[in-house]
Amino acid sequence: MSVKPKHIVIIGAGLVGSMHAIFLARRGYQVSVYEQLPDIRKEAISAGRSINLALANRGIDALDRLGLMDHVNKLLIPMQGRMLHDEAGALKFQSYGQKPEEVIYSVSRAGLVSILRDAAEATGAVEFFFKHECLNINFDADEITVKDQITDQTQTVKYDYLIGADGGGSQVRASMKDAGETTFSAELLDHSYKELTIPASDDGGFQIEKEALHIWPRDDYMVIGLPNPDGTFTLTLFMPNEGPVSFASINDKASLNRLFDEQFADVKALIPELETDYFNNPTGYLGTIRCADWQYKNVVLSGDSAHAIVPFHGQGMNAGFEDCVAMENALERHADNWQLAMPEFVENRIDNSNAIADMALENYIEMRADVNDPKFHLKKAIAFELENRLPDYFIPRYSMVMFHLIPYATAFARGKIQYKILDTLTEGIEEVSEVDFQRAERLVKQKLPRLSSL
Repeated sequence: MSVKPKHIVIIGAGLVGSMHAIFLARRGYQVSVYEQLPDIRKEAISAGRSINLALANRGIDALDRLGLMDHVNKLLIPMQGRMLHDEAGALKFQSYGQKPEEVIYSVSRAGLVSILRDAAEATGAVEFFFKHECLNINFDADEITVKDQITDQTQTVKYDYLIGADGGGSQVRASMKDAGETTFSAELLDHSYKELTIPASDDGGFQIEKEALHIWPRDDYMVIGLPNPDGTFTLTLFMPNEGPVSFASINDKASLNRLFDEQFADVKALIPELETDYFNNPTGYLGTIRCADWQYKNVVLSGDSAHAIVPFHGQGMNAGFEDCVAMENALERHADNWQLAMPEFVENRIDNSNAIADMALENYIEMRADVNDPKFHLKKAIAFELENRLPDYFIPRYSMVMFHLIPYATAFARGKIQYKILDTLTEGIEEVSEVDFQRAERLVKQKLPRLSSL
């Protein structure tokens, strides 16, 4: 039996909104998507959000379900692990996983969202309205007021159901809060970021190792670099907002050059526009959104609107895509009864979203500081060995998050137990060869349930 046609409105035509539109169109819905920014397929948008992202298994699973990976593969650059750069320029490579398929991928945000929008329009059931701002939601009448930024005219649009996928500054979430139907916290990190660029070499190639995420960890601050298909690297400088080395203190050309000469000398030579990039590019803020209730009447939040996270685990987009799959699964289970599907979707995602938010915050400390500690590398080596010996019981937390579809909340909970086990095993030793693996296996089996039983 065909699905009764209903009009679904999505606020936000980013990655999550565009993916939701495809899933819903394939279920037989008519979908209207309103986005206040221009269409990046037709005109350039000024710098703001990162131009490249990390795609991992959760995002790949969602794209696979839509049959889009053949198109997306052309955009991907595999990153096998972290390339760590110390102050003297010495390199240390740290693999993400230990199986050939355990890689993450650098992908262009603009390229990926363009593929999703094209696929949505190809269904014939999705219409995008760019440069349209949502001004108001009437939850009782199931209608929104939108403003066409080109004509300056407003109109009222009726919906049967509405998905708020309009990002960390969500107007939909704000409207729910104004109606007294949700509360949320916006926890700003006391660190911010600035994007810089390593250009391609004269022959169009990469100037540093292509298949790695590069990190210059300096304890309280760091630079990371992700490769782009055109041979460039997008670098991101993360620093405190205040303090001896901070965005407040690095405020002129002399202090900027001094910082890079002392701490990032090996990469400074590769950034010809360092001063221009630093002083002209916007300083981005880092924050975590936690929303108490994602649903009110016929409106539900998804993606960053409900659970924006800091970027240090490379999971913001992947978590948003997993939202799309969870919504699709809930609609399928409840035969498109939204009154049953929406609460199930929220219940499925809210604990998982809080867990990845916490893990992303923890990963910032790992990336900028922990990777400088020999004990960190020892624990990682032992974790890999335990995974080899007990794959049904022990998978490193990073691998659970990036290379599996294990729920975030499960990965977070198991990770806490695993860290305690590794702390115990590494006490008083410096080499993997010193580990008593019989004891290690006993500890793992005592404290961790078999993964297949979950």
